[in-house]
Amino acid sequence: MGWQEGLKLAMQSLWANKLRTLLTLLGVVIGVAAVIAVVTLVNGANAYVATKVNTYGADVMTVSKEPGFNSDYNLHLQYLKRKNIDLDQYRYLSTECHNCDGLGAQQTTRGKVVVGKQSSTDTVIRGNTWMLPTLQNQTIVEGRGFTPADDDHASHVALIGSDIQENLLGGEDPIGKEIRVDGTTYTVIGLGEKQGKSLGQSQDNWVTVPLSTYQKTYGTAKTVTIYVKAGGGKNGLERTEDEVRLLMRAARHDRPGQEDSFTIETSDTFIALWKNISSGFEAVAVAIAAISLVVGGIVIMNIMLVSVTERTREIGVRKALGARRRDVLMQFLMESAAMALVGGIIGVIGGAAVAQGVTVLLGFPSSFAVWSAIAGMLVAVSVGIFFGVYPARKAAMLDPIEALRAD
Repeated sequence: MGWQEGLKLAMQSLWANKLRTLLTLLGVVIGVAAVIAVVTLVNGANAYVATKVNTYGADVMTVSKEPGFNSDYNLHLQYLKRKNIDLDQYRYLSTECHNCDGLGAQQTTRGKVVVGKQSSTDTVIRGNTWMLPTLQNQTIVEGRGFTPADDDHASHVALIGSDIQENLLGGEDPIGKEIRVDGTTYTVIGLGEKQGKSLGQSQDNWVTVPLSTYQKTYGTAKTVTIYVKAGGGKNGLERTEDEVRLLMRAARHDRPGQEDSFTIETSDTFIALWKNISSGFEAVAVAIAAISLVVGGIVIMNIMLVSVTERTREIGVRKALGARRRDVLMQFLMESAAMALVGGIIGVIGGAAVAQGVTVLLGFPSSFAVWSAIAGMLVAVSVGIFFGVYPARKAAMLDPIEALRAD
């Protein structure tokens, strides 16, 4: 019997018992769907994080009081004891760093923005030095960015995100309009490019003002994050990082042999850290899938044993007509493999649909990977074959005379 005929017989058998086949496949479907959904979401998150981090450029690093990502609470408490980074240290780097092609500083908080009777809460309020939007590759679609004069004179000017324009200014041209940020009035000079949502949170609910103006309103007690663009040439990022570390240690009076009292991070640092975090999610998905697939495989084996019992007389007739043991073995193996393959296909579609639903409802990024679909179906078929061997061998070993006597 050729594989085409065996596959045809297998599909006919499965179609004849549609409900039983569907119920049998639940374990395989859940296992494959879990993997596809998690891999799709993790791929999307990886791409999003890489895109966001790389908007700063591969040659931009940050100098901050503590790491941007830290899941260790004890380390967090340790970092909180560090001295704040202040503008004097930023100015020191600006004058002394020879490998730095550009520097910027930032402080952030959350506040309330009011325009007439309209208001927004939990808006991100940023204080930036004039060069920072350029270092962050921030696109201004209307108006202009900051100038050194805005920074030097603590001008009451602001850049806004599209949420402020749409929700508070009615979608009108925002340039020249006045807004109140935590009670302080600013004139809008620029509108940032729309970013949309990520992880369910809008990326456009923000207002940026000159850092000097920001500190007049919110004070200087909070730490400053410094952004450094590395100089060009071979090993430019490494040389700049070494120079920044030496200058910061001198500015902060770190003793020889003492660990840094600050953190320097590059885009590679953020991406590697995120991938370590996301690999944990994938490990959980694999564990769930493994359990589901084992359960699904056991169910497939039980159903195939029931099928062998139900079709004992059919097996006897086929053997009496000349079917060999390997023909019977192939037929039942193909049935279990086809059953698992159908489950794998349903799981792939279901997992992709779940991931897309999360993206639509929560704004969590997703990116479907073809390799994950192929791998999911291959694993499903492998499970079907592995757990189908025993029932298929049992069918192949049946004595034709005894089989013909079965009711």
